[in-house]
Amino acid sequence: MIVVVGLVRCRVLQSRVHQFLGRWASPALTCTADSRVRAASSVSGTSGGWYGGLADSAPVHLCENFLVSVQQGTGLPWWLSIAMATVSIRTFITLPLAAYQLIIIAKVEALQAEISELAKRLRYEVSVRGRERGWTDKQSRIQFKKNLRRLVSQLYIRDNCHPFKASLLVWVQLPLWVSLSLALRNLSVVQSALQRELAAGGTLWFPDLTLPDSTWILPVCLGLTNLLIVEVFSLQRVGASRFQKLVLNGFRGFSVLMIPIAASVPSSMALYWLCSSLVGFSHNLLLRSPTVHRTLRLPAQRSETPYRDLLSSFIKKYWK
Repeated sequence: MIVVVGLVRCRVLQSRVHQFLGRWASPALTCTADSRVRAASSVSGTSGGWYGGLADSAPVHLCENFLVSVQQGTGLPWWLSIAMATVSIRTFITLPLAAYQLIIIAKVEALQAEISELAKRLRYEVSVRGRERGWTDKQSRIQFKKNLRRLVSQLYIRDNCHPFKASLLVWVQLPLWVSLSLALRNLSVVQSALQRELAAGGTLWFPDLTLPDSTWILPVCLGLTNLLIVEVFSLQRVGASRFQKLVLNGFRGFSVLMIPIAASVPSSMALYWLCSSLVGFSHNLLLRSPTVHRTLRLPAQRSETPYRDLLSSFIKKYWK
């Protein structure tokens, strides 16, 4: 859910402008993990077609090796290894990208006043030139938009902040999310020693990670977490447009839809999705910190108490 919210933030920003994986184990341990995953994959029996090809792809097998290496290297039970692997990936890969996204967004927002002034001057110049050359209103609008795009592009190059760079997080995080999900699915359904370990690697109400959570606690927690992420994101949108409201409602529906989906997949996948959402939400809150903004040398925030303001806005919207 953090992935799609980040993508919408990038799209909204563009519309406003234009209206580790490191090694966790020793080489010997990595080799052992790799051989065990290959052995499991050789009997996976995944169906053909695009899904079978995706589930049997190199990135998915790389994620399988990573997960097995984490579990073997730490000696932790599988449920805790999945949580630890999720925290590690989100912290060492996606968190730096999220901070970079924040920097790009801040730079683009800082350009808005300059772009607005530039557009006013350009509109006047195009109007004068249009009268001299006898342009129609349509020709004048075309010339205005063409030259404004060129000038704004030059500003992006000058400040090294093209809005597309803010979407880098999505293009990294989404494939990681899919690959890790399919890796856990492969490890959970393949009849092998790894599947037997996962079957005994759960805890509390989900002792078997290869079976769906019959209590629906994990799926419901996932849905509530994703809904919370969407609602917190919506509080940032002051005077949202009709399209933005439609997108937010779509995300709300998707969050609810994820509940039955998570209830139909192995608990290992539902646990990963929940951990990923929780870590992503915590990182989102962390990046609101004034200390983090000063460290990243971002423009001064409107408030030095962002968390108190966020809580107040949430209570005002939903409890009053």
